[in-house]
This record gives sequence, structure tokens and C-alpha cells, in this order.
Amino acid sequence: MEVIKSRSNETVKMLKKLDQKKYRSELGLFLVEGHKMLKDCLRANFDVAVVAVSESKVQDYTEFLNISKTVILQDGIFDYVSGTVSPQGVMAAVRYKQNKPKVPCGDSLILDNISDAGNVGTIIRTAAAAGITDVYLINCADAYSPKTIRSTMGGIFFTRIYDIDFAFLDEIEKASIILGADMQGTVFKDYKLEDRPFCLAIGSEANGLSEYVRKKCCQFLSIPMKNTESLNAAVSAGVLMYYLKSKEF
Repeated sequence: MEVIKSRSNETVKMLKKLDQKKYRSELGLFLVEGHKMLKDCLRANFDVAVVAVSESKVQDYTEFLNISKTVILQDGIFDYVSGTVSPQGVMAAVRYKQNKPKVPCGDSLILDNISDAGNVGTIIRTAAAAGITDVYLINCADAYSPKTIRSTMGGIFFTRIYDIDFAFLDEIEKASIILGADMQGTVFKDYKLEDRPFCLAIGSEANGLSEYVRKKCCQFLSIPMKNTESLNAAVSAGVLMYYLKSKEF
């Protein structure tokens, strides 16, 4: 197989474009890097459009060479396309699963104006680990940006991601108890777990939940703290998710 050595190659240019949301939307693709992430992608039956392997790593990744269209990139070209400091030598352009918003089929999450891609990705990762499959995003960082994808550590492939507007909260409210994370709320350990599905709403660290989301919450939950006034949004989400799912573990 020919080794690609030029940045002007069409496949190289396409992979590089996936850094930008505009082109991800236009092409219907997002970038996945690393062998574990690619294995999770295949296990979840996502459609892989292109696999790219660095020249020096071909023998390490023979299992991926016949998945779809495969290209071998000179190491310097692979590093140019990669968004990581220490690339693992394999990446793929993966097709979106287009998810039209629908009501949750079980427990779910609302992320409200969380702009940090690392936080969004970590929350998605934790949701997948806790068995929460529906994640609704309102004005958040792009779930399919390279930084978010890396932060999900494969969790993106085992959750359904929906970008919604405030109006769709009416539909979620019909199917779930909406619980909001708020420092002034009831200490989470004092909240009596219910048999109905819940939807946990997490706001930004700077501003908390937006007013419209707050109006949809039937109760607010807080996490007691010592020596600090707040927790990272992803940490707070993890604590509350695992408490609310504790009957299942």
C-alpha cells in the first residue's frame, strides 16, 4: 500500500478538516484516535469511513487495515493530522449517527450551557459507565470535537447525544423527574430515590442552571463540601449520577 507523504493529499486534507465543526457537519464525520477508541467504535457498530495508520505502526495495527478504506500516512503527516501530543498511530473518520431528539427511554442527563469540551466529554464518559444512555445538550461544547471525543474515552459510542432547545424540555418533563444540581438544594443523600426515570440537569460552573431549566426541575440536589465552595461540573455530575443509579450497583 502506498505511503502518503503530502499534506495536499485529499484524504489528508479531509482528516485535517475534521478539527472544525463546520466541516464535521458538512461531511457528517468526526475523528477518532487511538486503538481502544477505534475498537469501541466498531463494537458499537458505528460506520467507519476511513482508517489512517502511521507508517511506523502498520505492523501494530494490522487488525484495522481491512475495515474500510485504509491509508498509510508518513509519520510526519500523521502527526500533522493528529490532535494529540503523542499520537498512537491509528485514527479513523467515523460517520455520525444522526439522533433526532426524542424522549428518554430511561434515566437521562441534561447538560445546560457547559462550554468546556473536556467537561462535556468526561460527563458523557461517566454517563456511559453509569448506564445512562440519553444525554441532552443545550448550548454546550460540540460533543464531536476532537477534545470532547478524547475525553469521552469511548463513552460517546454507548450514549445517544441530542442537541436540543429549551422547548424540548417539555417532552422530557412528561417522561422523567427533572432533578437539578444546585448548591442550595437538598443534600443528595437525603433525597429519596424514586422508581420513576430521572433526568439530571447539570449547569455550567460559572452560572449554574439557566432559568428555563430551573423552572422545569421538581427538586434540586446539592453535594456537601469542606474547604471549597464548588466542584468541577464533571465531578459533580459523577457524584450525583452514581447516587441516583445506586440501586443498580
